[in-house]
Amino acid sequence: MSGTPVDEARLRRLLGGADLAWLVERVRRRLERGQPLTGAVSLAAPSPAERAAAERLLGRTPGGGRALTVRLDTVDAVLVRSGVSPEGLQAAVTALTGRVVPLDELRRSEEHAWEEAYTSLALLAEDLPQHAAWAARVRDDGLVRRLARTPAAARPILEQTVRVLRELPVEPARSLSVFAADVLGSAHALDDGTPVATLALSGARALTGHPDGVGAAWRRAAWASVGLLRDDVSSTVLTLGLRGTPALDWMADGGEPCVLTLRQLAHRPPRTAPPVVHICENPAVLAAAADVHGPDARPLVCVQGQPSAAALTLLNHLHAWGTEFRYHGDFDWGGLRIAAVLMRHVAWRPWRYTADDYREGVAATGAGLSRPLSGQPAPSPWDPDLALALAEHGMRIEEEAVLDLLLADLGQGADASGRDARLTPGPRVSPQTAP
Repeated sequence: MSGTPVDEARLRRLLGGADLAWLVERVRRRLERGQPLTGAVSLAAPSPAERAAAERLLGRTPGGGRALTVRLDTVDAVLVRSGVSPEGLQAAVTALTGRVVPLDELRRSEEHAWEEAYTSLALLAEDLPQHAAWAARVRDDGLVRRLARTPAAARPILEQTVRVLRELPVEPARSLSVFAADVLGSAHALDDGTPVATLALSGARALTGHPDGVGAAWRRAAWASVGLLRDDVSSTVLTLGLRGTPALDWMADGGEPCVLTLRQLAHRPPRTAPPVVHICENPAVLAAAADVHGPDARPLVCVQGQPSAAALTLLNHLHAWGTEFRYHGDFDWGGLRIAAVLMRHVAWRPWRYTADDYREGVAATGAGLSRPLSGQPAPSPWDPDLALALAEHGMRIEEEAVLDLLLADLGQGADASGRDARLTPGPRVSPQTAP
């Protein structure tokens, strides 16, 4: 009887009704799992109609009790003997519900589909190794699967994400919406909450080392770290003593700090540049320099934590004019991370920011002006011994604690290169080769 077709009309009348759908579903589930169609299946609380349908199928009452129990061997025999399905229950369920794909086969097929979806991510890691660790991480932590749900949905999301990451960092800085329109064909493609924006921002942060955070301001700063701006006026940089535009000259003559927006730097950057510019992390240092030295203060730029797009634009502009930089920041793990991020964009020499300076600060400040170090350790590539010294002493020393030393270097009578003029500047580190 092999190959004898199912009598579909009779089969649907006998087994295809809604009152036996539970039975068909149980059989199909067994087939998917590769289990034999033997033994009994039960329905805990059947309706009268479901009991009646089982009785019509079997030609007798299927048994007493509260549950409805049907033996699959019996159903198979009924279908074969009646000629409704000469090849039995499996052929009948397949005719009613379609081809049954075993779960193992389904899983293998789905994993293969995911591998194909990840193709663009794998190519990105091969072509640009700086993205390799991030690409491996987003695969392993399931972020792509949570965002896309299916391989078919994941593929275009990943292709667009990779398209974005291949263009980063952007120099000079650009509008995020204009960039999205140029690269992805829609000005809203990188709006908050879209899967592409979530993945692309994750990859951008991995590229620059931008710290974890939440909120609109944090996302704006994270995008800005790769040169993509929500707008060109919210990104600013604080300066003192810089010249080269009428506004800068006026503020420098008065010895007052000046706030420059990215828009100003893009449209009217300074036309001159000093040979040396000092860079600090905290506004308190710049304010104190203005108070103490006024118009005689040496040129100073304050990054105010993680360097903004405006700060990086200004520093790159000055670097192109031949300016050398001296950097100082807080002696803590966050300060080291900020310094390392800046090093990926512009070359600088430490300004009282070495292991020896830290040890001297520990000895000079003592417990009164320092706090216990906290957070995750970070490297100090300009002086590897500095990170080791922080771990050894476990003390945080902010810039305000060594303010007198910094101010002494910022007067016109001081050596313009500060404490570490003897150090040889390292090569400029680009985002592609940054440690």
